[in-house]
Amino acid sequence: MTVRIEAAVADRGFDVSLSLAPAETIAVLGPNGAGKSTLLSVIAGLLRPDTGRGEVDGRVLFDLSPGVNTWTAPHRRGTALLAQEPLLFPHLSALENVAFGPRSAGAAKAAARETALRWLAEVDAESLASRRPGQLSGGQAQRVAVARALAANPDVLLLDEPMAALDIHAAPLLRRLLKRVLAGRRAIIVTHDVLDAYMLADRVIVLEDGKITEEGPVRDVLQRPRSRFAAGLAGMNLVAGTVTATGIRSAEGLEFAGQHDDPLLPGQAGVAAFPPSAVSVFLSEAHGSPRNSFRVTITDLEPHGDQIRVRAGEMSADITPAASADLGLAPGMGAYFVVKAAAVSIYPA
Repeated sequence: MTVRIEAAVADRGFDVSLSLAPAETIAVLGPNGAGKSTLLSVIAGLLRPDTGRGEVDGRVLFDLSPGVNTWTAPHRRGTALLAQEPLLFPHLSALENVAFGPRSAGAAKAAARETALRWLAEVDAESLASRRPGQLSGGQAQRVAVARALAANPDVLLLDEPMAALDIHAAPLLRRLLKRVLAGRRAIIVTHDVLDAYMLADRVIVLEDGKITEEGPVRDVLQRPRSRFAAGLAGMNLVAGTVTATGIRSAEGLEFAGQHDDPLLPGQAGVAAFPPSAVSVFLSEAHGSPRNSFRVTITDLEPHGDQIRVRAGEMSADITPAASADLGLAPGMGAYFVVKAAAVSIYPA
């Protein structure tokens, strides 16, 4: 059985259709304002779309098709939403917070308490049972919030950037915890962090301007990105254009020669992808082995590990600090980005 969601919200430009298989976790990626939180709100019942239909294992969450007006209340949907902030009840202990879901579903007090203790143990928070939220650190509170969500035994767990509000020490701990507790469970996780997608998800969906622009297995999407956003997450330069006999011609008229494994026909839409580490920077046009060379204007320089990332609009190059100093690079300067054809992958858009 599966989860199927189709929903449109006109004033947000949102129109999405997706499905979720049993025991599958999907990561939803996209820039701010892309519609990621809108998607979770629709599924959770916090936002009513203009049209659409949603169901879980054949049970209707909502059906707003023409002539139909079915709407299941949020607490009857079998979904649990874990937000950026833990949102624990401040007047209840951690144990009572986690027991709230089972109690609301009709469980006896003793049974709800037993369930809560089991889930607190599962998230390594059993010792926090008697504490109230004000006595918990951010990471501790988020672990209790995970236990509370899972204690409700949801059919679908919805996670809205659960690591966003945590510090650099707490976030990795929660990520490892989620990897363990999400195994075999249906979940949708909204994130800006590519590491969350790699570690937690089976499949990734990229949302841009309220629409799905690409989707597929995590590694496929991030190793062969077809949208600029996914390319940025994967640390790749991406140039969209039209396939030529030798590579890609961009809308700006730039010619990129490259390698391809897919059958390509001149004239079809395609993309050229290459890592910033493959790009060399020169002050004058380079010559020699077959290369792609194009003039750029440098827009920014920033540290990137032990390299300097040289940005030129949508494209970037990684060079050593010594090379940057020798070239005297600075924002506003003209330069040439050069990348060998062997480092450029061409594939259909």
